[in-house]
Amino acid sequence: MMRRPGRAAGMAALAALAAALREWAAAAARQDAAWRAAVAAWAPLLGSLSGLAAQMRAAQRLAWSRSPLGAFGDLRARLWRKQRGAAEALLEELGARRAELRAVRDAVGAGVAAVLRLYEERAAELGLAAALRRGPRCPSLAEALEGLRDVERHYRHLYLESNLLLLRVRCDSLADLEALPQAWERILERYREDVVQDTLLKISLFVDNQQELCCSPGS
Repeated sequence: MMRRPGRAAGMAALAALAAALREWAAAAARQDAAWRAAVAAWAPLLGSLSGLAAQMRAAQRLAWSRSPLGAFGDLRARLWRKQRGAAEALLEELGARRAELRAVRDAVGAGVAAVLRLYEERAAELGLAAALRRGPRCPSLAEALEGLRDVERHYRHLYLESNLLLLRVRCDSLADLEALPQAWERILERYREDVVQDTLLKISLFVDNQQELCCSPGS
């Protein structure tokens, strides 16, 4: 017969998890600010790439031989090299921003794993009923932990899509370069829901009101 967890041990386990969630939330708020700054930097870079691609396409369509510029035989090739170099520099900068997204994804993921590992270690002391118990103003521990998983998935999926977007881009594919701002907006549109802020609120409610769970009926 399985023994019911002791009240003192259950309260200690719940307090330990609340402290871990408080620490995770503080770190996650800082990471989310870094994430938002990195994401915001993508739009002007992609816009610059798109505009540059439009210029390169216009240069390709220009009848150089029938224009006054035709007297400068190597001008077309020099202009192309200059434009291509500028495009490559912008892609390199986007790669650095992608690295910032990856750093946030990894840091948040590691923090989630640490909290879940603590829960696994203290689950027997806490008991399933306590993990599922909600208060009048307090979500359950299970709901708070599910929020952590939602945040981890949010960052992981958005990073994956941003990575795939850049992997498909080539300087020779001007049409794709021109369409980058629209492609990026479509990606962001799929992640408009503010999972991170919703989870931080949920954790704040849990941490601030966890005593209700200790004192609620059945605890």
